[in-house]
Amino acid sequence: MKKGLRIPKFKNEDEEFEFWASLDLNGYYEPNDFVPVEFPNLKPSTKSISLRLPEGLLNDIKTLANVRDVPYQSLMKIMLYNQAYKMQTSESRTLRVKQKEETKYAPKHKE
Repeated sequence: MKKGLRIPKFKNEDEEFEFWASLDLNGYYEPNDFVPVEFPNLKPSTKSISLRLPEGLLNDIKTLANVRDVPYQSLMKIMLYNQAYKMQTSESRTLRVKQKEETKYAPKHKE
């Protein structure tokens, strides 16, 4: 440890924000001062939604979940996550190719 960090009393939240935002911890700590920390009970925040599905689709999902021995809502979350990830990576790949093509045929600027 280089030197002790003294945290002042703050008059308001803005003052505290400014202090932490501008603080460089390199002057106070060495990399070996830090220890790994685990948060085993930390859960990502979730939001309840209402979703109407055709009965047949819901029954199919419940059957798939039963075969995998997982709750059907958990399986739906996994399925949604996987599909969103695939779409995201596919769209970003398509966008990169499109941008590459646009720059390929863009007129060169003379300097």
